[in-house]
Amino acid sequence: MPVSDVHVRAAAAPLSLPPEVAGRVWPARAWTGPRGAVRPSGHAALDAELPGGGWPCGALTELLQPQPALLEWRLMGPVARALAAEGRPVVLVGPPQVPHLPGLAQCGLPASALVWVQAQTTAERLWCTEQLLRAQAAALVLAWLPQARPEQIRRLQVNALGSEALVFACRPLAARQESSAAPLRLQARVDLDWALQVQVFKRRGPVHEGEVSLPSVPGSLGAVLPSRLLQPRRWLAARRSALPQPVVVREEADADAHADALGRPVLAGAR
Repeated sequence: MPVSDVHVRAAAAPLSLPPEVAGRVWPARAWTGPRGAVRPSGHAALDAELPGGGWPCGALTELLQPQPALLEWRLMGPVARALAAEGRPVVLVGPPQVPHLPGLAQCGLPASALVWVQAQTTAERLWCTEQLLRAQAAALVLAWLPQARPEQIRRLQVNALGSEALVFACRPLAARQESSAAPLRLQARVDLDWALQVQVFKRRGPVHEGEVSLPSVPGSLGAVLPSRLLQPRRWLAARRSALPQPVVVREEADADAHADALGRPVLAGAR
């Protein structure tokens, strides 16, 4: 048999893998991978852009934003609330500020469901996160890692593969220029109308174009804010259109007029 025929038949033969390995393999022809478990994010428009239709379990997700502690809870509040209702712990590793428990309670996150790990350095935060994942001690791990290096992110992704938790790394926008082993990376910003603009710039599958707009009024503010503060963009546009428009008056010189050296109009018959 020719050698070329052997190669063709070997390439056409199905690849036999153990079940625990085959479940982690993503075929390039399927953009909806991975096959692992997912949790709905609580934002239908975002789930439509996430592989599998939700946040991936057992994988690292990177969240990039212009300022830490600005929009994490508005984006991940729904899934954290669902996990807390199931009695599963949510762990915060190295948040940039002390968690505001009354505000989180307004979002449906009781203090009994939260664990705050006060870690200062990047090495301490990475170590704590790895221990949580190895011990299967949390359903959601939210770690702030502004200065993590690519090799540290790779190690964190390897540890996430052995867990069933949702694992998020909050990082600055500058980290977008760095390589990352995280299979899912998002960039988010706050819009004027209490909305989050989210771009999924790395995922398994086709490239995501544009941004996903997610309505996100914090806590119970939706019941107390007036309409002009709930939708300030629309209110400002309506107010701007109600203002009187300036009238522009243009003085055109007579067709037979000329100008002297000082720019003063001079009629043709007066020269």
